[in-house]
Amino acid sequence: MPVISFKYEDLDEFGISIEKERLIDIIPMLGSDIEDYNDEEIKIEFFPNRPDQLSLPGLSRSLKGFLSQETGFPHYNLVESGEKVIVDKDILKIRPYIAFALIKNVNFTGDKLKQIMDFQENLHWVIGRDRKKVAIGIHNLDVITGPYSYIGTEKEDNSFVPLEHKVKMTPLEILSEHEKGTKYAKLIKDFNKFPLILDSENQVLSMPPIINGELTKLSEDTKNILVDVTGTDEIAVNQTLNIICSSFAEVGGKIESLEIVYPDKTITSPNLKASEKILHIDTTNELIGINIDVKEAEKLLLKARMDAKILNDNEILVTIPSYRVDILHEVDLVENIAIQYCINKIESKLPEIATIANEHSWFKNDKIIREIMVGLGFQEIMSLMLTSEENHYQKMNKQEKEHVQVEKQITIDRTMIKTSLINGIIEFLEDNKHEDLPQKIFEIGDILYLDEDKETKTKLVKKLAGAICHSTANFTEMKSTIANILSNLGYKMTIYPSENESFIPGRVADFIGETKNTKLKGVFGELSPEVIVNFGIEYPIIAFELEFL
Repeated sequence: MPVISFKYEDLDEFGISIEKERLIDIIPMLGSDIEDYNDEEIKIEFFPNRPDQLSLPGLSRSLKGFLSQETGFPHYNLVESGEKVIVDKDILKIRPYIAFALIKNVNFTGDKLKQIMDFQENLHWVIGRDRKKVAIGIHNLDVITGPYSYIGTEKEDNSFVPLEHKVKMTPLEILSEHEKGTKYAKLIKDFNKFPLILDSENQVLSMPPIINGELTKLSEDTKNILVDVTGTDEIAVNQTLNIICSSFAEVGGKIESLEIVYPDKTITSPNLKASEKILHIDTTNELIGINIDVKEAEKLLLKARMDAKILNDNEILVTIPSYRVDILHEVDLVENIAIQYCINKIESKLPEIATIANEHSWFKNDKIIREIMVGLGFQEIMSLMLTSEENHYQKMNKQEKEHVQVEKQITIDRTMIKTSLINGIIEFLEDNKHEDLPQKIFEIGDILYLDEDKETKTKLVKKLAGAICHSTANFTEMKSTIANILSNLGYKMTIYPSENESFIPGRVADFIGETKNTKLKGVFGELSPEVIVNFGIEYPIIAFELEFL
C-alpha cells in the first residue's frame, strides 16, 4: 500500500499543532495505518480508496476537518491562463486523453520536492494502474512556452534528453535502452507512433507514459509548474489532475486552466466542479448503528470537508469536492459520517438473527478431494484470489484475456482476480525454491470469469490445481497422477491434444472427466522452460488444473 512519511514539525506549516501521541491515536480513525514512527518522523500507510490523502497537504486538509480546525467545502480559485494544448489526431488511438493545469507560486524547498515525487508515483499505481491507465508529468513552467502540443511522433523523430540523462535519444532508443523505457515499453511499443508533449518551440516536455525530458526537471528553485496527465481513461485522467491541483492549492499554489483543443471538441482543464448527492438520515443510522439527527449529520459532513444543506428531517444535500473521487454512492457518505462520529464510539452489537448452519455440499466435496490429494503425497496451499497481469499472463506465456480487475488495488502485484490457480502454485514454488525436493503441492480454490449472462456479469468457478517439482518430473508422472485423482473421484477420463501456451508442445494434454451426473475438464503436462525461468525456478515442473462444471 502507498506510504507517506513526514516530520511532525511539517504539520506546523498547515496550522496543525498536535501532540505526537494524539496524532498516533487519530490516524487509524481516518481509515489508515501507521507503518512506523519515531520521535521525529511518522510513516502512514493509506488504503487506495483515498488518493487525495497521499500527500501531506491532502492529509492535513482531512486532519483539520477531523479536529474541527477547518470545516466545510474547501474552495480553490481557478483562473484562465489563456494557454492552449493542441491534440493531434494521431494520438487518439494511442493515449487519447490529456488534462493540463498551470500552478503558480509553488515551493519545493526542504523535503517538499521528494514528497511531491512520492505523491506522483503513488498516484501512478493507485489510479494509474502503474501508468497504463494514467501517467503524470510535472514540469518547470519557466523554461517552456505555450501553446503546447500533444502529438504522435515517428519513432526516430524528435530526439530529446530524457530525465537524469545527458545525451539526446530518439523515442525508440528510450524504449530499448533507458531504464524507464524498458520498464514501461509494453504500454506503447506496439503502436506505429509514440506520444510526445511539445511546447511552442517544439521542445519535448515528456514522452508519456514513459519519461519526462531533462529540460523541465524540477528543482528547489522551481516556482511555477505545468502538470500534464495523460491516459486511456478520461474520468481517471481528470480525477488525477483534480487531486494534484487541490493538493498544491492547500499550500498556496495558484491554479490556472488551459483549453484542450481536440480535433472535434474543446474543453477546459482542470474542471474542479463539485458533485452532489442526497444523504438519508434513517439509512445512515441503520447502517452505522447510531441515532443522530439531521443537524448532527450536517456537522459531521462539514468535518469531512463537504458542504451540507438540510432539505428536511431526513435528507441532506451534500456537496462533494472534485478531489473526493472515492464518493460513488450514498454509502460512501455514510462511511464519512461514521469516521467523523469516531469509529471507537460506535457500540458493537450482536445481530438479532438466529440461524442453524449446515455444511455446504461443496465443502463436503472439498474434504474428499483433500483426502485424495494428501493420500497421493501432496501438501495443500492456500493463496489469494488476487494476482497481477504480469504473473497471471506474461510470466505464464499466456495471451491476456478480459478479466475482472481491481479498481482500487492495495498493492501493485494484486491488480486482478485469478482465472486460473496454476500461477499461484508456481508463485508458491518460487517462494519456496530453497526447500528440499521433490515438492508436491495442490490448491482447491475459486476463480472468477466474466459472464455477461449473469446478473453480476461474473461467474464463480471452483478449481483444483497441483504441481510436482523435481529433477526428473515428466509428462508420464503427471498423467498417472491425474488418472489416480479422477479414478478416486469416480470419473472416467478422456484425453485430447492441447495447445496450452504455458506447457511444452507435445507434452501437454487436455482432458475431460465424466460420471453419470457430473463433468469436469482440465489440462496437465510439463511446464515450458520459459515459464519456469520466468519464476526463477531451476528444476522441471509438471502441473495440472481441473475445473468442475
